[in-house]
Amino acid sequence: MVHGVEWASQGPGGEPESSDSMKAFGAVVQALREHAGLSREEFGTRVHLSKHSVASIELGRRLADQRFVELAEGATGATGAVRGAFRHMSRQPGLAAWFRTWARLEREAVSLDTYECRILPGLLQSEAYVRAAFANNIPLVDEEELETQVRARVQRQQLLRERPATSFSFIIDEAVLRSRLGGPAVMSDALAHVLACAETRNVQVQIMPMAFEAHACLAGPLRLLETEDGRRYAYVEGQQHGRLIAEVKEVVTLGQRYATLRSQALPPGDSMDLLRHIRGAL
Repeated sequence: MVHGVEWASQGPGGEPESSDSMKAFGAVVQALREHAGLSREEFGTRVHLSKHSVASIELGRRLADQRFVELAEGATGATGAVRGAFRHMSRQPGLAAWFRTWARLEREAVSLDTYECRILPGLLQSEAYVRAAFANNIPLVDEEELETQVRARVQRQQLLRERPATSFSFIIDEAVLRSRLGGPAVMSDALAHVLACAETRNVQVQIMPMAFEAHACLAGPLRLLETEDGRRYAYVEGQQHGRLIAEVKEVVTLGQRYATLRSQALPPGDSMDLLRHIRGAL
Protein backbone atom coordinates (compact mmCIF):
# COMPACT_ATOMS: atom_id res chain seq x y z
CA MET A 1 0.00 0.00 0.00
CA VAL A 2 1.34 3.46 -0.94
CA HIS A 3 -0.02 6.76 0.38
CA GLY A 4 -3.07 4.91 1.69
CA VAL A 5 -3.92 3.40 -1.70
CA GLU A 6 -4.51 -0.31 -1.98
CA TRP A 7 -3.92 -1.92 -5.36
CA ALA A 8 -6.42 -4.23 -7.04
CA SER A 9 -6.72 -6.20 -10.24
CA GLN A 10 -8.14 -4.80 -13.44
CA GLY A 11 -11.22 -5.86 -15.29
CA PRO A 12 -11.43 -6.81 -18.97
CA GLY A 13 -9.62 -4.54 -21.40
CA GLY A 14 -7.50 -2.95 -18.69
CA GLU A 15 -10.39 -1.03 -17.13
CA PRO A 16 -10.60 -1.03 -13.34
CA GLU A 17 -13.12 -3.38 -11.81
CA SER A 18 -16.05 -1.59 -10.22
CA SER A 19 -16.07 -1.31 -6.45
CA ASP A 20 -18.37 0.00 -3.75
CA SER A 21 -16.17 3.08 -3.42
CA MET A 22 -16.42 3.85 -7.13
CA LYS A 23 -20.20 3.52 -6.96
CA ALA A 24 -20.32 5.76 -3.89
CA PHE A 25 -18.19 8.40 -5.61
CA GLY A 26 -20.44 8.21 -8.67
CA ALA A 27 -23.51 8.69 -6.52
CA VAL A 28 -21.98 11.82 -4.99
CA VAL A 29 -21.22 13.22 -8.46
CA GLN A 30 -24.75 12.46 -9.65
CA ALA A 31 -26.33 14.12 -6.60
CA LEU A 32 -24.20 17.24 -7.01
CA ARG A 33 -24.89 17.39 -10.74
CA GLU A 34 -28.63 17.12 -10.21
CA HIS A 35 -28.50 19.69 -7.41
CA ALA A 36 -26.80 22.06 -9.86
CA GLY A 37 -29.68 21.50 -12.29
CA LEU A 38 -27.49 19.97 -15.01
CA SER A 39 -28.36 17.12 -17.33
CA ARG A 40 -25.67 14.55 -18.02
CA GLU A 41 -25.14 16.10 -21.45
CA GLU A 42 -24.78 19.62 -20.00
CA PHE A 43 -22.48 18.38 -17.27
CA GLY A 44 -20.46 16.39 -19.83
CA THR A 45 -19.83 19.55 -21.83
CA ARG A 46 -18.33 21.19 -18.73
CA VAL A 47 -16.09 18.23 -17.84
CA HIS A 48 -15.15 17.45 -21.47
CA LEU A 49 -16.83 14.02 -21.56
CA SER A 50 -19.78 12.54 -23.40
CA LYS A 51 -23.02 11.97 -21.51
CA HIS A 52 -22.33 8.24 -21.77
CA SER A 53 -18.95 8.64 -20.04
CA VAL A 54 -20.59 10.74 -17.33
CA ALA A 55 -23.13 7.97 -16.82
CA SER A 56 -20.33 5.39 -16.53
CA ILE A 57 -18.66 7.40 -13.75
CA GLU A 58 -21.95 8.00 -11.93
CA LEU A 59 -22.79 4.30 -12.06
CA GLY A 60 -19.37 3.28 -10.80
CA ARG A 61 -18.26 1.60 -14.02
CA ARG A 62 -15.51 4.07 -14.92
CA LEU A 63 -12.70 5.41 -12.75
CA ALA A 64 -12.54 9.20 -12.54
CA ASP A 65 -9.18 10.96 -12.75
CA GLN A 66 -7.86 14.18 -11.22
CA ARG A 67 -8.74 16.22 -14.30
CA PHE A 68 -12.37 15.12 -14.08
CA VAL A 69 -12.43 15.89 -10.35
CA GLU A 70 -11.24 19.47 -10.85
CA LEU A 71 -13.64 20.15 -13.73
CA ALA A 72 -16.55 18.53 -11.86
CA GLU A 73 -15.73 20.58 -8.79
CA GLY A 74 -16.05 23.78 -10.79
CA ALA A 75 -19.24 22.63 -12.50
CA THR A 76 -20.99 21.86 -9.20
CA GLY A 77 -20.21 25.01 -7.23
CA ALA A 78 -16.65 24.45 -5.97
CA THR A 79 -17.82 23.19 -2.58
CA GLY A 80 -14.97 20.72 -2.17
CA ALA A 81 -17.41 17.79 -2.09
CA VAL A 82 -16.13 16.16 -5.28
CA ARG A 83 -12.51 16.40 -4.15
CA GLY A 84 -13.42 15.00 -0.75
CA ALA A 85 -15.32 12.08 -2.23
CA PHE A 86 -12.44 11.33 -4.60
CA ARG A 87 -9.89 11.28 -1.77
CA HIS A 88 -12.10 8.90 0.17
CA MET A 89 -12.54 6.69 -2.87
CA SER A 90 -8.81 6.43 -3.45
CA ARG A 91 -8.39 4.91 0.01
CA GLN A 92 -10.82 2.07 -0.55
CA PRO A 93 -9.99 -1.58 -1.30
CA GLY A 94 -10.89 -2.75 -4.79
CA LEU A 95 -9.79 0.39 -6.61
CA ALA A 96 -7.42 -0.33 -9.47
CA ALA A 97 -5.72 3.06 -9.30
CA TRP A 98 -2.16 1.83 -9.55
CA PHE A 99 -1.14 3.66 -12.70
CA ARG A 100 -3.07 6.83 -11.89
CA THR A 101 -1.16 7.11 -8.63
CA TRP A 102 2.13 6.60 -10.48
CA ALA A 103 1.13 9.34 -12.94
CA ARG A 104 0.53 11.71 -10.01
CA LEU A 105 3.93 10.85 -8.57
CA GLU A 106 5.52 11.57 -11.96
CA ARG A 107 4.39 15.19 -11.63
CA GLU A 108 6.37 15.46 -8.37
CA ALA A 109 9.53 13.79 -9.69
CA VAL A 110 12.95 15.38 -9.91
CA SER A 111 14.23 12.34 -11.81
CA LEU A 112 12.39 9.71 -13.85
CA ASP A 113 14.10 6.62 -15.29
CA THR A 114 12.38 4.29 -17.76
CA TYR A 115 13.44 1.00 -19.33
CA GLU A 116 11.26 -0.51 -22.08
CA CYS A 117 11.62 -3.76 -24.01
CA ARG A 118 8.13 -4.06 -25.59
CA ILE A 119 7.07 -0.68 -26.93
CA LEU A 120 8.33 2.90 -27.06
CA PRO A 121 8.03 4.57 -23.62
CA GLY A 122 4.70 6.37 -23.31
CA LEU A 123 6.32 9.76 -22.73
CA LEU A 124 8.21 9.46 -26.05
CA GLN A 125 5.41 8.20 -28.30
CA SER A 126 4.15 10.22 -31.26
CA GLU A 127 0.37 10.60 -31.41
CA ALA A 128 0.04 8.23 -34.38
CA TYR A 129 2.11 5.63 -32.51
CA VAL A 130 -0.06 6.08 -29.41
CA ARG A 131 -3.14 5.44 -31.53
CA ALA A 132 -1.60 2.34 -33.12
CA ALA A 133 -0.60 0.97 -29.71
CA PHE A 134 -4.05 1.37 -28.18
CA ALA A 135 -5.73 0.07 -31.34
CA ASN A 136 -3.88 -3.22 -30.81
CA ASN A 137 -5.32 -3.79 -27.32
CA ILE A 138 -7.37 -6.96 -26.91
CA PRO A 139 -10.32 -6.86 -26.45
CA LEU A 140 -10.87 -3.99 -28.85
CA VAL A 141 -12.42 -0.79 -27.53
CA ASP A 142 -14.87 1.52 -29.29
CA GLU A 143 -13.76 4.75 -30.97
CA GLU A 144 -14.80 6.94 -28.03
CA GLU A 145 -12.74 4.96 -25.53
CA LEU A 146 -9.81 4.83 -27.96
CA GLU A 147 -9.85 8.61 -28.28
CA THR A 148 -10.05 8.96 -24.49
CA GLN A 149 -6.97 6.76 -24.08
CA VAL A 150 -5.06 8.65 -26.77
CA ARG A 151 -5.89 12.05 -25.22
CA ALA A 152 -4.80 10.86 -21.78
CA ARG A 153 -1.46 9.61 -23.12
CA VAL A 154 -0.76 12.79 -25.10
CA GLN A 155 -1.71 14.93 -22.11
CA ARG A 156 0.68 12.97 -19.88
CA GLN A 157 3.50 13.70 -22.33
CA GLN A 158 3.33 17.37 -21.34
CA LEU A 159 5.59 16.38 -18.45
CA LEU A 160 8.60 16.67 -20.75
CA ARG A 161 7.75 20.33 -21.46
CA GLU A 162 6.29 21.32 -18.09
CA ARG A 163 9.14 19.99 -15.93
CA PRO A 164 12.38 21.26 -17.54
CA ALA A 165 14.27 20.77 -14.26
CA THR A 166 13.32 17.08 -14.05
CA SER A 167 15.89 14.61 -15.36
CA PHE A 168 14.39 12.04 -17.76
CA SER A 169 16.38 8.93 -18.66
CA PHE A 170 15.12 6.33 -21.14
CA ILE A 171 16.69 3.02 -22.12
CA ILE A 172 14.99 1.23 -25.02
CA ASP A 173 15.76 -2.20 -26.44
CA GLU A 174 16.88 -1.99 -30.06
CA ALA A 175 14.24 -4.54 -31.08
CA VAL A 176 11.51 -2.05 -30.11
CA LEU A 177 12.95 0.52 -32.49
CA ARG A 178 13.16 -1.99 -35.33
CA SER A 179 9.50 -2.99 -35.05
CA ARG A 180 6.96 -1.48 -37.45
CA LEU A 181 3.96 -0.93 -35.22
CA GLY A 182 1.33 0.94 -37.24
CA GLY A 183 3.35 0.57 -40.45
CA PRO A 184 6.62 2.10 -41.73
CA ALA A 185 5.26 5.66 -41.96
CA VAL A 186 3.95 5.64 -38.37
CA MET A 187 7.20 4.11 -37.10
CA SER A 188 9.35 6.58 -39.01
CA ASP A 189 7.41 9.47 -37.51
CA ALA A 190 7.67 7.87 -34.07
CA LEU A 191 11.46 7.56 -34.31
CA ALA A 192 11.71 11.18 -35.48
CA HIS A 193 9.68 12.14 -32.41
CA VAL A 194 12.08 10.25 -30.13
CA LEU A 195 15.03 12.02 -31.77
CA ALA A 196 13.36 15.40 -31.22
CA CYS A 197 12.66 14.61 -27.56
CA ALA A 198 16.28 13.54 -27.07
CA GLU A 199 17.47 16.98 -28.16
CA THR A 200 15.92 18.45 -25.01
CA ARG A 201 18.54 19.25 -22.38
CA ASN A 202 16.93 17.21 -19.61
CA VAL A 203 16.10 14.12 -21.72
CA GLN A 204 18.60 11.31 -22.30
CA VAL A 205 17.85 8.33 -24.53
CA GLN A 206 20.02 5.21 -24.72
CA ILE A 207 19.60 2.06 -26.79
CA MET A 208 20.28 -1.43 -25.49
CA PRO A 209 21.70 -3.21 -28.56
CA MET A 210 20.27 -6.55 -29.65
CA ALA A 211 23.72 -8.11 -29.71
CA PHE A 212 24.13 -7.84 -25.94
CA GLU A 213 26.16 -10.28 -23.87
CA ALA A 214 24.96 -8.93 -20.50
CA HIS A 215 21.60 -7.41 -19.61
CA ALA A 216 20.63 -6.27 -16.10
CA CYS A 217 16.86 -5.95 -16.73
CA LEU A 218 15.87 -9.26 -18.28
CA ALA A 219 12.98 -9.42 -15.80
CA GLY A 220 11.07 -6.83 -17.84
CA PRO A 221 10.16 -3.13 -18.12
CA LEU A 222 11.00 -0.85 -15.21
CA ARG A 223 10.30 2.72 -14.11
CA LEU A 224 11.92 4.57 -11.24
CA LEU A 225 11.41 8.04 -9.85
CA GLU A 226 12.55 10.27 -7.03
CA THR A 227 10.53 13.17 -5.63
CA GLU A 228 11.77 16.52 -4.35
CA ASP A 229 11.61 15.33 -0.75
CA GLY A 230 13.79 12.29 -1.50
CA ARG A 231 11.07 9.65 -1.73
CA ARG A 232 11.87 6.91 -4.25
CA TYR A 233 9.40 4.63 -6.02
CA ALA A 234 9.45 1.95 -8.70
CA TYR A 235 6.74 0.71 -11.02
CA VAL A 236 6.52 -2.57 -12.94
CA GLU A 237 3.71 -4.10 -14.95
CA GLY A 238 2.60 -7.26 -16.67
CA GLN A 239 -0.22 -8.36 -18.96
CA GLN A 240 -3.18 -7.50 -16.75
CA HIS A 241 -1.78 -5.66 -13.76
CA GLY A 242 0.69 -3.10 -12.50
CA ARG A 243 2.59 -2.76 -9.27
CA LEU A 244 3.84 0.38 -7.60
CA ILE A 245 6.72 -0.33 -5.20
CA ALA A 246 7.64 1.84 -2.21
CA GLU A 247 9.51 -0.67 -0.06
CA VAL A 248 13.01 0.82 0.24
CA LYS A 249 15.02 -2.37 -0.11
CA GLU A 250 13.19 -3.43 -3.26
CA VAL A 251 13.42 0.03 -4.84
CA VAL A 252 17.17 0.10 -4.14
CA THR A 253 17.60 -3.28 -5.85
CA LEU A 254 15.69 -2.13 -8.92
CA GLY A 255 17.71 1.09 -8.95
CA GLN A 256 20.90 -0.94 -9.02
CA ARG A 257 19.61 -2.90 -11.99
CA TYR A 258 18.80 0.28 -13.89
CA ALA A 259 22.18 1.83 -13.11
CA THR A 260 23.90 -1.32 -14.40
CA LEU A 261 21.78 -1.29 -17.53
CA ARG A 262 22.80 2.31 -18.25
CA SER A 263 26.42 1.19 -18.29
CA GLN A 264 25.56 -1.72 -20.61
CA ALA A 265 23.54 0.35 -23.11
CA LEU A 266 25.06 2.42 -25.89
CA PRO A 267 26.12 5.96 -24.89
CA PRO A 268 23.60 8.69 -25.83
CA GLY A 269 25.53 9.89 -28.88
CA ASP A 270 25.98 6.39 -30.31
CA SER A 271 22.33 5.67 -29.50
CA MET A 272 21.18 8.64 -31.55
CA ASP A 273 23.36 7.56 -34.46
CA LEU A 274 21.84 4.08 -34.36
CA LEU A 275 18.34 5.52 -34.09
CA ARG A 276 18.89 7.67 -37.20
CA HIS A 277 20.24 4.61 -39.05
CA ILE A 278 17.22 2.51 -38.11
CA ARG A 279 14.83 5.25 -39.20
CA GLY A 280 16.66 5.68 -42.48
CA ALA A 281 16.24 1.96 -43.23
CA LEU A 282 12.45 2.03 -42.88
